Amino acid sequence: MDISEVAKRSGLPASTLRYYEERGLIASVGRQGLRRRFDPEVLEQLALISLGQAAGFSLDEISQMFSADRRPSIDRKMLASKADQIDAMITRLHAMSNSLRHAAKCPAPSHMECPSFRRLLKAASTGTLGKPQGD
Repeated sequence: MDISEVAKRSGLPASTLRYYEERGLIASVGRQGLRRRFDPEVLEQLALISLGQAAGFSLDEISQMFSADRRPSIDRKMLASKADQIDAMITRLHAMSNSLRHAAKCPAPSHMECPSFRRLLKAASTGTLGKPQGD
């Protein structure tokens, strides 16, 4: 299929497809005139790239998810490590959400007079906001 069909079916602009090819994430199988041609499997490769990006993997990390023949070859330890990073981010974001909700409805005359808000400030200043206790 030509690059315009891949672009249409993947929802990615042709410029992104050319960039991914330049980075070695996908490979064309030739040309028809001036247009690049791709095997249908490229759509699965593009889906894996999109999934990896949504999970927060860099393009360099995603490139490691393909073997030399462009087939998926995903390191399970890398997936587990990214899941751990996402879990830590969720914990931090949850703590931040709770902090903002507390600050929004705190009955203290000033946030600086609120013991809970002061603890949150201290946690933020020491980099421990959202981290499990004991770390």
